[in-house]
Amino acid sequence: MSAIKRQPNKKSSKNSTLMIGGIILAAAGLLFVYLMAYTTPQENVEMVKVIAVTDNGCVAETLDGYAVNIGKCDAKPGQYVDALVDQKTKERAALMNPTN
Repeated sequence: MSAIKRQPNKKSSKNSTLMIGGIILAAAGLLFVYLMAYTTPQENVEMVKVIAVTDNGCVAETLDGYAVNIGKCDAKPGQYVDALVDQKTKERAALMNPTN
């Protein structure tokens, strides 16, 4: 008896390749959307106490105890000013130090 050799179905192979490519593309798109939502700043105006004035901007402390860089300011250390504070930075800092 002779063995019958079957050729792989080229159409099936092509469909599988397209399906895998589509799944990878969808996963990459979802990862991109997640990362953009996670890293986009969510800024609120808060009253902060200026701790130091540096070349990179003013370092301030929020009323709930987080140190933030608020950018260039004309305040002196010890003064309270209203500044934009990224809430996601505070959330990440709380996750890194859960004892607060």
